[in-house]
Amino acid sequence: MTLAGRKLKCDVCGQPMRANGKTPKGTQRFRCKDPACGASASRSNTRNDVARRHELSWFLDWLFTGIMPTHISQRSFYRRTAWCWKITPPIPAPTGEIHRYLMLDGTYFNDYCVLVAYNGTHVVGWQFCDREKNASWTALIQPLVPPDIAVVDGNGPLERVICSLWPDTNLQRCYFHIRQRIHTHLTRNPGTQPGRELLALIKTLNTITTPDQAAAFQAEFASWASRWDSVLKERTYANQQRSERPSYVKLGQQWWYTHLRLRRAYKLINGLITGDKLFTWMTQSQPDEALPKTTNPLEGGVNTAAKELLRKHRGMTPKHAMKAIGWLLYFKTENPADPWTLVHPEHWETTAKTTAKQMPPERIGPALYDTAFSAQDGNGIQQGWGGRSR
Repeated sequence: MTLAGRKLKCDVCGQPMRANGKTPKGTQRFRCKDPACGASASRSNTRNDVARRHELSWFLDWLFTGIMPTHISQRSFYRRTAWCWKITPPIPAPTGEIHRYLMLDGTYFNDYCVLVAYNGTHVVGWQFCDREKNASWTALIQPLVPPDIAVVDGNGPLERVICSLWPDTNLQRCYFHIRQRIHTHLTRNPGTQPGRELLALIKTLNTITTPDQAAAFQAEFASWASRWDSVLKERTYANQQRSERPSYVKLGQQWWYTHLRLRRAYKLINGLITGDKLFTWMTQSQPDEALPKTTNPLEGGVNTAAKELLRKHRGMTPKHAMKAIGWLLYFKTENPADPWTLVHPEHWETTAKTTAKQMPPERIGPALYDTAFSAQDGNGIQQGWGGRSR
């Protein structure tokens, strides 16, 4: 029985229905007007979707705010909204749009990871995985049209996949992650003079706004590398050392670079300059166009929101955490549809679990091992009065 223009129609033949008394519970009963059909139904099954729609609204409000409705108990809320976990928010289908730039990054939660593609205003796509690797990044960016610029954090698998699938896309390394990696190599208070000079030079990256300043930065870096070239190449030999071998040195290694962390910081900046990944936001920009040089909009607008969502609902299972983050990302897409359009009756309908009684197989021959009583072991049915004595 369905509602169409506030008129009940028969589910069997589609003809209008008329009132036909009430059920023992007092619910209005209806019967089909077609004498050949005569199907009967009650109003109790007509507007089940209205209640489910309210429950979905409660569920989403609770998911994003952490606040439950006050007119029902906590137990009733969990019971009535349990079916909402069956809904999977859809990843937006590729539209073929060529984005000027895309920010790509991954964030971890509950031992899982979500990879996100963001165009500066809305989420373009996402992919759940166990960690950032070639297969997971390929699954995310392969359906997308290659953008002009990709802003990345320096993840190795991501850059390999971009070079393979988007060979014409220019890369821009995020300045925040550059600074973070430099601090890993040099610390925030380097103990050597070349380390202090290099850290001071890196701190000027965010102040560069013109091509002349960018050229001056590269010239200053080349001057620093030339001035400290002997320090960068300095080696320590195993037969000459007087202290313990560093933890990163292999057991049979005969020599190693004395200032390995300084070399790593140098190679990082040198690779970004030679690979044209440091000033892409400036060299590829059009007049009066501001291109991003960090992934901060993605980090602050999407990743932080995902962390905050899971912080409100501590203890979620990985499956529920992925559904929750999926809803968050879905509402950050360009044109999210009404959540109710994603719901189907099979989401809330419960199927009765019927377990067929398993009959024991027919026994052939005497039982060698059994749980029944036997007269031989004295546990069978006895005759006479047990209290009689001779």
